[in-house]
Amino acid sequence: MKNITIALDEETAQWVRIEAAKRGTSVSRLVGEFLHERRQRETAYQRAAQRYLERSPTPLKSAGERYPNREALHGRLPLPAKGNL
Repeated sequence: MKNITIALDEETAQWVRIEAAKRGTSVSRLVGEFLHERRQRETAYQRAAQRYLERSPTPLKSAGERYPNREALHGRLPLPAKGNL
C-alpha cells in the first residue's frame, strides 16, 4: 500500500468521516476503495469500447436496396394512415 495526502474542503471531509464510520472503516480505506472501484469501472469501459471499435461494421442494407425505415429498425409497427383510426 502507498500512503498519499489529499486535501478536502471541510464539508467533504466531514461527509467522508461520517460515511467511513457508518461502514466501520477508516477514511483512508474508504477513499482507497472508492478510487479502486472507479479505476475498475473506467478500465472495463475502455475495454468494452475497444472491443466495439475492433468489430467490423454491419451493413444496414445490401447493394441496390433502400435503407430500412425507422419502424423496421426499431421493430415498430407503422402508424395507421389518417382517417383509418
